Amino acid sequence: MFPTHLSDSRAFEIAQAMRDGFDRHYRLFRETSAAAKQRFEQADWHGQQLAQALRIEFYDKRVDEAVERLRAEFAVETLSMDTWQQAKLHYIGLLTNHHQPELAETFFNSVTSKLLHRSYFRNDFIFVRPAVSTEYIENDEPASKPTYRAYYPSKDTLHETWRRIVDNFQLEREFEDLDRDVAQVVQAMLAELGGFRPRANFQIQVLASLFYRNKGAYLVGKIINGFVETPFALPILHGDDGRLVVDAALFGEDELLMIFSYARAYFMVDMEIPSAYVQFLRSLMPRKARSELYNSIGLQKHGKNLFYRDFLAHLRHSSDRFRIAPGIKGMVMLVFDLPSFPYVFKVIKDFYPPPKDTTREQIKSKYLLVKQHDRVGRMADTLEYSNVAFPRQRFEDELVAEIKHFCPSLLEEDGEMLVIRHLYIERRMIPLNIYLREATPEQVAQAVVEYGNAIKDLVAANIFPGDMLWKNFGVTRHGKVVFYDYDEIEYLTDCNFRRVPEPRNEEDEMSGEVWYSVGPKDVFPETFGPFLLGNPQVREVFLAHHADLLEASFWQSHKERIKAGHVHDVFPYEPSKRFALQRHPNRPNAPKEVSHG
Repeated sequence: MFPTHLSDSRAFEIAQAMRDGFDRHYRLFRETSAAAKQRFEQADWHGQQLAQALRIEFYDKRVDEAVERLRAEFAVETLSMDTWQQAKLHYIGLLTNHHQPELAETFFNSVTSKLLHRSYFRNDFIFVRPAVSTEYIENDEPASKPTYRAYYPSKDTLHETWRRIVDNFQLEREFEDLDRDVAQVVQAMLAELGGFRPRANFQIQVLASLFYRNKGAYLVGKIINGFVETPFALPILHGDDGRLVVDAALFGEDELLMIFSYARAYFMVDMEIPSAYVQFLRSLMPRKARSELYNSIGLQKHGKNLFYRDFLAHLRHSSDRFRIAPGIKGMVMLVFDLPSFPYVFKVIKDFYPPPKDTTREQIKSKYLLVKQHDRVGRMADTLEYSNVAFPRQRFEDELVAEIKHFCPSLLEEDGEMLVIRHLYIERRMIPLNIYLREATPEQVAQAVVEYGNAIKDLVAANIFPGDMLWKNFGVTRHGKVVFYDYDEIEYLTDCNFRRVPEPRNEEDEMSGEVWYSVGPKDVFPETFGPFLLGNPQVREVFLAHHADLLEASFWQSHKERIKAGHVHDVFPYEPSKRFALQRHPNRPNAPKEVSHG
């Protein structure tokens, strides 16, 4: 029950302190996101990567600051339940005209959950449900820009309109030939729309901020013609001579789903009203959950909050039971799932059999590395949670026994609930080893090529997967191969890639033991073959397309390029879409399926 009147002045001051903490967070978040434009213009790729990694830490730092302030100023451990309820009600009032109310509610939850016992985690005290609507929020400040701009071309003014669309972003760097690029955009648009006839309400709507990631800037919008809406994105890159180019025109939901994939780094976007951006993006990608869209624009804490609300709703409307996940069990992680829910739950075990030599903190640091790094479409994003309560009756007894055996320090039994103190949640994929076992010969060939491409994309992003066994990779619904086992991941530049030395004598050659010295960071790529290529069909395809992965020189050359400061191009779309390759079809450096951002 909520209090009938607001009588505690401390409750209002607590609410103000939390609102101030959130406002400081979003101001800093927005400043570094807005600065992505200048970093892009100046080709400051290392600065862009660093800013993307550091921005992820902003939220937790501001939460910790707010917790420290509340403890110092309000002796929060002594406050009554009534005061906390009043604080929430005051906070709702402070968000009435706020431009990011949904994010501020999540911030309130994050701070409160660090101060209160789990028994308070209900809607009386935290925002289990949203309290302030995000519908039709507008920025009424005179100097503000709307969420999107609308353009109304005729068939005769398409070229002029598309040029104005690009020019309106006022990029402080010259284009190589913008009229040439715009002509290709118009040509691609007319091809996409087929027998194109403008209807009465023909318009092009474009989000007001570019979406920056690594070396790319994406112009995102939709074409509305009658009752048909066509999503699009234009990637803007630096050309070979440093001037800007529109690299492609991408149309349709599937193309945008690849750009906004959960296996890619978060965008930098300058947004005053993020909920309006998400609403617009959902109109382009209705199959993508709001939680994933918030994640993709860098607001992953709110995305995590929305995901958990969706998960609780799924639990209420399902009846199946959590089980040990199918597939080969890992030595480091205990993995379980709910058959009706397309995600897996991963818990770090308390102990690991030889030869695993690691700690819980080291494993957590690997997952943080992946969160902060460019995932290049090849590493699944993870959601990290603490103190998650599950209904005991929804767990199979075999799974409970596994958790009690392997993870007793992370398990708490609280009445009818099982509380897991720390876990990761990741999108469920078909493990590659299972996929290969059940696939047709054509699917096997495609998956093996994709597997090698995945490793090469990771190498380009300065990542050595560590354990490259098929079971540590999964196949997405789009047929892409993605890596998801991070406990042995390393920076490529930290590894020492060596050839196996020639045997010194016959005794060395016949020995079943390693007779040469091996350092802790030494890697011998030619030894991968026996572990990966037992299947003759797999071996044939792998050697035809990716034999270079078995050579130390391949790995070492990429390491040297990265150490010399080179930042690889990574594009989340097929090379056939690239205007540059259409203009120069015989260009020798045409990529297979590299990714840009």
